[in-house]
Amino acid sequence: MEAFWIIAAGSLVAIPCGLLGCYLILRQMAMVGDAISHAVLPGIVIAFFISGQREPISMLLGASILGVITTFLIEFFHTKARLQTDASIGVTFTWLFALGIILISVFAGKIDLDQDCVLYGEISYVPIDLWITANGTIMGPRVMYIMGAVFIVVLLFIIIGYKELFLTTFDPKFAAASGISVALWHYLLMGAVSFTTVGAFESVGAILVVALLIVPPATAYLLTENLQKMMLITAGLGVVVSFFGYYLAAWLDGSIAGAMSLVAGVLFAAAFLFSPQEGLLTRKKRMAFATNKDS
Repeated sequence: MEAFWIIAAGSLVAIPCGLLGCYLILRQMAMVGDAISHAVLPGIVIAFFISGQREPISMLLGASILGVITTFLIEFFHTKARLQTDASIGVTFTWLFALGIILISVFAGKIDLDQDCVLYGEISYVPIDLWITANGTIMGPRVMYIMGAVFIVVLLFIIIGYKELFLTTFDPKFAAASGISVALWHYLLMGAVSFTTVGAFESVGAILVVALLIVPPATAYLLTENLQKMMLITAGLGVVVSFFGYYLAAWLDGSIAGAMSLVAGVLFAAAFLFSPQEGLLTRKKRMAFATNKDS
């Protein structure tokens, strides 16, 4: 039963991360996901200071706000200071992340919040991190409810805003001419990324969140040019990564999060080499066939 809960939790993290990651990949903003996943740390700490407890809703709200602020600062430094986008990302997330680390280290002796939990997480704790009601009823792993709610919110966000997200991703000028606020949907997407990222922190940690946010969508990108198919493939890859990652970790007696990231990397490498359209070896074989045919 422990294996089921861990794989299910990994899938619930991988699917919403991957769906949002598709838009980040297509907008050429993959590193923004990495930046947000680190920059939201002070938002989590500040939310704890205000609420006085590790309550998921306040944590999600604080991190989402910091995620939007991070995106705003990246755009601000890019447009006003004329920094390149990658430099803007680097400047913004490093000092915000450092601020979060300082806040945690200063108050670590007084609160149950530490950087190891936030950065690395431990998905193997999912089966024992239970939601127990006031009358003592065990409702199951707490992460399943948190990530289940995140999954539903992200899915509704994509379904309701599919047209707007599609247009602002592929043709922002046409979207603006059609009366769609490109900036609004940009910040809504970044808020959703922040919301999802912090929701997964306690179960898998930022490192695996970044891997699930980028690698499965990048793999799917090599396999199809259709956005809907890309999302379906990404969701399927998230489940595959969770399943095989868990059993690889069990076989190696190693880190589950590390094994899942490794499986995701192996799948990407396979797509990079053997994708029917974009695969490196496939293209070489096609070129060799064309050369032999011409000769």
